[in-house]
Amino acid sequence: MPNAAEDICEIGRRLYSRGFTAANDGNISMRLDQERILCTPTMTSKGFMNPDDLCVVDMDGEQISGHKRRSSEVKLHLEIYRQREDVNSVVHCHPPHATAFAVAREAIPQCVLPEVEIFLGEVPIAKYETPGSQAFSNSVVPYVKHCNVIVLANHGTVSFGTTPELAFWYTDILDAYCKVLLLAQPLGPLQYIPDDKCKELLTYKQEWGYSDLRIYGPDAGCNVCGHQSFRGHWKEANVDRRAFADRQETASANSNVSLSSADIERIAEKVVAKLKTQ
Repeated sequence: MPNAAEDICEIGRRLYSRGFTAANDGNISMRLDQERILCTPTMTSKGFMNPDDLCVVDMDGEQISGHKRRSSEVKLHLEIYRQREDVNSVVHCHPPHATAFAVAREAIPQCVLPEVEIFLGEVPIAKYETPGSQAFSNSVVPYVKHCNVIVLANHGTVSFGTTPELAFWYTDILDAYCKVLLLAQPLGPLQYIPDDKCKELLTYKQEWGYSDLRIYGPDAGCNVCGHQSFRGHWKEANVDRRAFADRQETASANSNVSLSSADIERIAEKVVAKLKTQ
């Protein structure tokens, strides 16, 4: 347990230094065994924790040990552990760029950056529920078996993996990606990676042992830029593409570019002027 506690405190420091948590935001947990979970306490900055600040709870959320009270949001962690036996650590925080997508409920585009396709794939946005409630914990159930990071509408993110460090990495990758998207958006429509090149990435992903619904799931390979298993929940979460058009819309817009008569006149005048100077 001492190493587990130190690992959690180290991830807490990283979250705080990256600006993924403010004040006492966020929570981190780690599976000790099939019956016990080590987790962060409530009302404590994740950047300044000591191992003896942490709590141990059972799989019903009842606190077993710890002089501080456990986080009310540990129920979310417990639901993820129940759904995923391979998961040993969960990180919940509020990374600013990813949380911008959470509050806008803007679907996060796929087929833009190769590293994101390999390490994340599609990132769903779970519907809003009051933090700490069982409904909040249940909101991730439709997605948790098919990804390693979920955006929580109007709240933040939750990521999960075999170690606290890996769970943190998923959040770190997502927030960096969302930052790139927000920087690119004013420059014009996103230019998506073509289907055939995305399929190459999925081939590598399969060879390297990463799971992805587009490889293994129902209708695998039918749409490399989004899987219906996630998109089918967009309506209930009020998720849509508002700021970022999907690839089909972008391709259609690019193919329908036309010049007005005024544009043609201006071009002709410039050509005539240029010829007169030669």
